[in-house]
Amino acid sequence: MVERAYVPRSSSFSSDEGEGEDTWPWSVPCVRQLLDEGLRFTAPVTFLVGENGSGKSTLAEALAEGFGLDSYGGSHDWRYASPRAKSVLGERMRFEAGAGGRRMLTSWSARKGFFLRAETALDALGREGFSPGSVSHGEGFLAAFRGKFLHAGLYVLDEPEAALSFSSCLELVAHLDQLARRGGQVVCATHSPLLTALPGADIVEVGEHGMRRVDWRELAIVDHWRRYLAEPDVYLRHIVEP
Repeated sequence: MVERAYVPRSSSFSSDEGEGEDTWPWSVPCVRQLLDEGLRFTAPVTFLVGENGSGKSTLAEALAEGFGLDSYGGSHDWRYASPRAKSVLGERMRFEAGAGGRRMLTSWSARKGFFLRAETALDALGREGFSPGSVSHGEGFLAAFRGKFLHAGLYVLDEPEAALSFSSCLELVAHLDQLARRGGQVVCATHSPLLTALPGADIVEVGEHGMRRVDWRELAIVDHWRRYLAEPDVYLRHIVEP
């Protein structure tokens, strides 16, 4: 079995005394649950799924920062190349890891990974040498997957489907599968029922309830897309004027 960045152990936050549940970011239910219980990773690919504002992107950024990746986005080759300060969650993220993961956490030269966030991806890819100005947004994303998502390490993606067509999303699924087989560990915040259908992936649904593991068929987004594609008028009649 290939050893991964930090699974099959877990992640958690440490907090200072006096940080109450009414103080952001500890007031976000999934953050509070991670603080109280931690999160155990049980598969090479973990999807964080939830509505806008649920906290899934907050968790993804904290995981990336805790591992030492720039919160702006980019690979392990760029250590805090942006002027963004490390967030309070990134500062307090803690990992339990196997031997390979411990080497990455304690030695910068051994660390491998990439943080891809939709809103800064093109700038981050530009400093990685991908010349995003000469390709479409989606092709720039795929260039990162093909050229940077190659080795055992931690790969955090924040809504990568935002720039991808249906066929490009399928290519991403194939690439994530191959990356996992090479020993990579992937955490992906997403709204996509297509990506979350990856066989063997662990799906964590994030919301007012905090975090819970669900089967793909139980996801609210899967149910809504299935019903919308079957009969869009059921939804549209409530939001579009006749």
